[in-house]
Amino acid sequence: MGIEGKQSSSGPVPARQTPKAAATGDRDTTAEPGAASVAKTPRSDALREAWLVFEKEIAGLRAVQGRLGASFLEAVELLDARRGRVVVTGVGKSGIVAKKIAATFTSTGTPSFYLHPVEAAHGDLGLLGREDVLLVVSYSGANEEFEEVVAAAVRMQLPIVALTGNPGSWIAHASRIVVDCRVPEEACPLNLAPTASTTATLAVGDALAVALLQRRGFRAEDFALVHPSGVLGRRLLLTVGEVMKRGDELPRVAPETKLRDALVVLMEKRLGCVFVVDARERLLGIITDGDLKRILVRDEGGLQRSVEGVMVPRPKCIEATALVVQALRRMEENPGGAITQLAVVDGAGRLQGAIHMHDIIRLGLAAAPPAERQAPPAE
Repeated sequence: MGIEGKQSSSGPVPARQTPKAAATGDRDTTAEPGAASVAKTPRSDALREAWLVFEKEIAGLRAVQGRLGASFLEAVELLDARRGRVVVTGVGKSGIVAKKIAATFTSTGTPSFYLHPVEAAHGDLGLLGREDVLLVVSYSGANEEFEEVVAAAVRMQLPIVALTGNPGSWIAHASRIVVDCRVPEEACPLNLAPTASTTATLAVGDALAVALLQRRGFRAEDFALVHPSGVLGRRLLLTVGEVMKRGDELPRVAPETKLRDALVVLMEKRLGCVFVVDARERLLGIITDGDLKRILVRDEGGLQRSVEGVMVPRPKCIEATALVVQALRRMEENPGGAITQLAVVDGAGRLQGAIHMHDIIRLGLAAAPPAERQAPPAE
């Protein structure tokens, strides 16, 4: 099918915006880009060109999307069936796209790596294995740099999949499967610089990776295992027990402790609260600095009262094995209002630790602390 082939029926195309609408945030569903839509100034010219770049790249994506069919499905089935790696090769701008495709495969459960076609001819062909698939990314399909790596794949009887804008090229003819990535035009006003074509090819690579991860049952837990150091990995792997305060860091007092003495502990431990525990370390209640302020406003002699009479009983708790993001959710979704700390207890209700919103912020898992709020203290 040609580049004007059948469009996707997945949903209506969003209403277009003119450069003027894009600049102001208003929507204009009728006007098309042109001299009449924006007053002609150097600044408006740049905005108009930017708008047209988006239009051309979206048109390229739609054209390639409309041609996805049997060859794409064959590529997915082939990549899923092979037990080796997906070796992605490309040169120039297509080489950059190839690196991104390989990285996406690897991070979503499909072992892959990028192989430079020139370096391949100087010894790196030794990286190819008998169960691998060669994925060639070349919009023209005519680059001489691929001759050696394609020839090696043919000698080793490795299947070749080509992502190309030229289904009649020699690379396409050497490939078992060809996914047509032609776009109507580049976004470059000279129709020369790879722009719309690289965007569309990258989208096809993403589509292959997503189709494979779904076929292979790749889960969020699997994703976390290969992203342990980033924010995504921490969200999926990091437990409360790994970051909680414990031992001497915990502000704990007995039920009979005077509020004055509890205030000293609160200031020393700098957690914004004190936990009230019995002789067996079972958590009985909590007093936050906010609670303390409310008590002193109402009762000038409140510092002489025992904490048992003013604490908030049965404070919000969490287990050490819970994920940090679960602790964050529990803080933010507290029915009485967002809170900033949680006690960490074991199955018998004994205090094991505490986690504060500030700890979660330092890990990059929360943007800012909510306003502290616990239930009002008992009278």
